[in-house]
Amino acid sequence: MGSRLVEQLGAGNVDGATAAAVADRIRALILDGRLTVGERLPSERSLALELRRSRSTITRAYGLLETDGYVSRLHGGSTRVTLPHGHAAGSTEPDDDAIDLSIASMDSTPGLYDATVRSLPRLAALRGTSGYSLRGLPELREAVAERFRDRGAPTSADEIIITSGALNAVNLILTAIGRRGERALVEQPTFPHALEALHRHGYRLVPTPVDVDGWDTRHLNETLLGSRPHVAYLIPDFHNPTGATLPDDERSRIVTTARNVGTHLIVDETTAELDIDRGWTPAPMAASGPNVITVGSMSKIAWGGMRIGWIRAERSVIARLLAVRPSFELGTALLEQCIAVELLDDMPALTSHVRRRLLAGRDAVERGVSGIPGFRMPPTPGGLSAWIDIGAPLSTSLSLAARERGVILPPGPRFTTGGVLERRLRIPITLPPERTAEAMQRLALAWDDVRGGARSRTDELQHTAVI
Repeated sequence: MGSRLVEQLGAGNVDGATAAAVADRIRALILDGRLTVGERLPSERSLALELRRSRSTITRAYGLLETDGYVSRLHGGSTRVTLPHGHAAGSTEPDDDAIDLSIASMDSTPGLYDATVRSLPRLAALRGTSGYSLRGLPELREAVAERFRDRGAPTSADEIIITSGALNAVNLILTAIGRRGERALVEQPTFPHALEALHRHGYRLVPTPVDVDGWDTRHLNETLLGSRPHVAYLIPDFHNPTGATLPDDERSRIVTTARNVGTHLIVDETTAELDIDRGWTPAPMAASGPNVITVGSMSKIAWGGMRIGWIRAERSVIARLLAVRPSFELGTALLEQCIAVELLDDMPALTSHVRRRLLAGRDAVERGVSGIPGFRMPPTPGGLSAWIDIGAPLSTSLSLAARERGVILPPGPRFTTGGVLERRLRIPITLPPERTAEAMQRLALAWDDVRGGARSRTDELQHTAVI
């Protein structure tokens, strides 16, 4: 089995590359989080064999990385990932105006303030309690259950747990049901931090492809049957980052296949409410079988600062989740829960605001893309972002060059398990149109830099999360 470094690099991506180019690609993996600080890299000899390059080339590449502070090497020992001294320091003056496209999220809904004011009597009524909320407020769990019922999945409040956001929910699920060393089926591309959570819980990842046109459902079902993964992580509505939606008939088929092979389906519905003009509304995958564990969140429809998420699962799974939750948290903040009750009480107004904002953001990205040679924006009926085809396998190079122009955006491979999809970029449709227009102008200049052969000064880049 090959090393994780080569898996992330993609051997074909460095075929014939110079030592400096190999070093640049490894540096990019470090800077966007695909290689973690402290991670052990293959020996020079092993990496040379895997990449079918001379050992001197690999020695030179590691030497360049060590000089810049991105690896530490012990004579006769290991090579490990580091970051340069001062690398995590605050932004310098040129970065103050940087436009961050690594975060696909809008500012708060206009109704948030009024909902907060209305929530205060509800919060005051809870002062006589302990203040800990392991399962979640009954009225909020009922409001979430009602959303599922309205969409076609019969649900009771007893099948809901309120969490501190969707990623917190995923980690709680993996803590409760995870099995180290087992396989996990994941979409490729997908949400990077879900991949990291699965890695952290010891899973071996098995990818299945998704593109703007949707899933290769034959591959997905055959992978379920052949690999029999313990869990599968799917984003069926306005998939992040492609924007695709899984058809109803395919949902039920996948749920049935997963149930037959004993796979827990972790279905992420964080983006399910982000409809612009899809024209139809699918039923939740939870309506198709008891083996579906659904994760949702308020962060994309209300505000990222609202750390409210939820899990919907059958009661036996809920019991396991409640048993392990106190080992790392004692519940979800009450104020945010009280606010969420008020917001969910007026979902039509909330989703209408989201639709207007996303429509304006999509139009702004479309205008910007049309002015960049070789870029193509696919139909984007909803979701957080557009999955742009840049026409050449230069996503990482463009990401690095964009930093020089004051734009922070992750390259396509950041969303994958193996360093592929270098022709793709995720561009959020969530920024105000004027900010998006400025970002796209800067991106166009960065694209000119890449096509003109300019090199980015990667010593100034910072590690960023992808949201």
